[in-house]
Amino acid sequence: MTYVIVNMTYVMFIYFSTLNRSNGERYLKLPCEVAVRSVIPAVKALIAKELMEEQGLKQEQVAEILGISQSAVSKYSRKVRGHAIKVDDIEEVQPFINGMVTLLLHRTPQRAEMLGLFCQACVAIRKTSLMCAFCQKSDLNVKIEECRFCITLQSKDER
Repeated sequence: MTYVIVNMTYVMFIYFSTLNRSNGERYLKLPCEVAVRSVIPAVKALIAKELMEEQGLKQEQVAEILGISQSAVSKYSRKVRGHAIKVDDIEEVQPFINGMVTLLLHRTPQRAEMLGLFCQACVAIRKTSLMCAFCQKSDLNVKIEECRFCITLQSKDER
């Protein structure tokens, strides 16, 4: 099964790679690639904020827990990094953040469980269409009004 999915993904990548760019180059910019620069840092910033403000941890402790530098935590707290998209007010994201914080603080998180919560947080954010402007900037051929990919995503719980 894994072999088929990997090969199918590769075939899809090759197929979509042939899409034309306005300057004649061929490429594929996936929404997940856009999320790497916008959504993922925002989620990490929320986790760091939760650990510092609600749990009372110092930046050094948060850095150790998250496996990042103290400087990165400082940038999250000063809103220098991780605030391209404002996700603090999205109610649907908070349970996933709380779940990740609980895993990080109270037991050794299982990779699959942590990744699942992270992906569900990402899906919840993407459904708000906050990432659409970033997608359009990364690919001028994207027409926001026609692309409903992220808005129609389903999380694991909805399937």
